[in-house]
Amino acid sequence: MENLNEGLTLESLPRAFSHLSSEVSEIKRLLIEQSAEHSTKNDRWMDINELCQYHPDKPTKATVYGWVNARTIPVHKGGKKLRFLVSEIDEWLLSNRLQSQAEMVNEAGKYLVNKNGGKR
Repeated sequence: MENLNEGLTLESLPRAFSHLSSEVSEIKRLLIEQSAEHSTKNDRWMDINELCQYHPDKPTKATVYGWVNARTIPVHKGGKKLRFLVSEIDEWLLSNRLQSQAEMVNEAGKYLVNKNGGKR
């Protein structure tokens, strides 16, 4: 379609809208496709030995069993075997991030503003 900014009139608006709608749909389709490819590539099952090697801290099996028992790590059980999905472990590792001091101060300020109704 020609440049949408040039010659855009009330009469051409439906056609321009239709064109933009189809472009957005195509972008959405491509993003979903790319996301599916990315998750398929990174998602695989690991046993406890692979998890111990994959985890940045290289924990022992006993440590991982402790996490499983405390239900702090995402795990799937198949009979007596423990299975871990890479994507879930990655998400779990990222969710355990500690806040910086600046983030804590900002959050505390927001809490005080909300608690006092905006009065300090």
